[in-house]
Amino acid sequence: MSEESEADRDGDADADETVVRRDRFAGGPARSFLSSLADDERIFAADLAVDRAHVVMLAEQGIVEDDIAGEILSALDSVEAAGHADLPDGEDVHEAIESAVIDRVGQSGGKMHTARSRNDEVAACIRYRLREDVLELVETVVGAREQLLAVAREERETVMPGYTHLQPAQPTTVAHWVLSYEQALQRDTARLLDAYERVNQNPLGAAAFAGTPFDVDRERTAELLGFDGVAENSMDASATRDFLVEVTSAVATLATTLSGLAEDVVVMASKGHVELDDDYASTSSIMPQKKNPDTLELVRGRTGDATAGLNGLLTNLKGQPRAYNRDLQRAGRHAWDAVDSVTESVEVAAGAVATADWPAETLEAAASEGFATATGVADLLAMAGVPFRTAHEVVAEAAAGLDADDDAPDYEAISAIAEDVLGAPLSEFVEREAVERALDPAESVAMRDSRGGPAPSAVADQLSTAEDVLADHRAALESTADAVESAHERRRAEVDRYV
Repeated sequence: MSEESEADRDGDADADETVVRRDRFAGGPARSFLSSLADDERIFAADLAVDRAHVVMLAEQGIVEDDIAGEILSALDSVEAAGHADLPDGEDVHEAIESAVIDRVGQSGGKMHTARSRNDEVAACIRYRLREDVLELVETVVGAREQLLAVAREERETVMPGYTHLQPAQPTTVAHWVLSYEQALQRDTARLLDAYERVNQNPLGAAAFAGTPFDVDRERTAELLGFDGVAENSMDASATRDFLVEVTSAVATLATTLSGLAEDVVVMASKGHVELDDDYASTSSIMPQKKNPDTLELVRGRTGDATAGLNGLLTNLKGQPRAYNRDLQRAGRHAWDAVDSVTESVEVAAGAVATADWPAETLEAAASEGFATATGVADLLAMAGVPFRTAHEVVAEAAAGLDADDDAPDYEAISAIAEDVLGAPLSEFVEREAVERALDPAESVAMRDSRGGPAPSAVADQLSTAEDVLADHRAALESTADAVESAHERRRAEVDRYV
């Protein structure tokens, strides 16, 4: 994917000989080092689409004769049918496709490259293909969210322990935990959809970086390719890869979300708080009793692929002068690797949670460990008018000396400490029944019915909101995908007018 020499635009070779680059640049020991043809298979279809849109526009503008346009467009159909593997050798897929076209129609096939450079061509190809990857990833995340919401609906009343600093903290529910990740995935989806808008801009017509003297119609190629608009400044259009950075950053953030979910499940599995389906686990090669959460560990590990991709991309772009530099040939691979790795991670992480078994009795018993209901007792005292810091002192003294697996102190133990600290029996502040309810994990959860809390009533509201947001994102995805498909049909119809 290199900057072209304008002198290469019209070769002087015989009609039966393919010459896209001059002999001076046709060989040498660095040719294979310069070539990106193998890596460019990913944008083979994108390049054909960009070529077709460009040739149709050239014909409509009277820059290329209709019959020549028809020959070129027919040749592109033939190249597509033959596939990437059949391309002749070249520095990249763009040169190879042009050579293949010239092989089929003679030197007039070189007119396909009129009024453009490989600089704006490759920028268009990357954007064209990247938007497909973004839409696929968004669709995968939306599907994952649907799976998580199904788990949340099913497990609204399944009490589980909640932790801070990996220490027993407060009881919550499986649904509340699941919704915490679904909400993070909402933001990940929104970031990807937002980035898509800046990806989906047309750089074609910018040429090498300084525009072209030909009367090109950049809005027309944008329409034929399904781009939402035109990347205005020609130097920026050819040179910028910040859209790659934005997408890769969103992907790295998504990977971090998944890594947290994976870590939680790995820890839960180690405590017997979740039973993964066999499809998402493996056994030891030597210890037959083992059931390991390997898939989640790989989800966690693949986060490194995404963050490495982002770091690699930023390092690649750092300090490059404006317009085209050959460094950019290595930029796209960082984004592709990140997108591919994380798309698989989304599917696996959501599938593992959706098919897991959540043992309700085990989870509820664990939810009382480490006096995890202590905050509820302190809240009761505070609601009765005791300053919260004083209430905190009462319950903290009751918790002193307890081991993590000890039962919570009973009413009498708490009452005795309360009388020492408050100077009056606990019953003067809160009823015994209220304290005993607060000591029960399920009742403790039910008390926490503030907006966004774990109480089943609060979770029901969160589910409703999440379903509405999911529907909006699904509609945005479908609308965007429909626009791309409509552009494909429009471009095919225009091509058919010439072939």
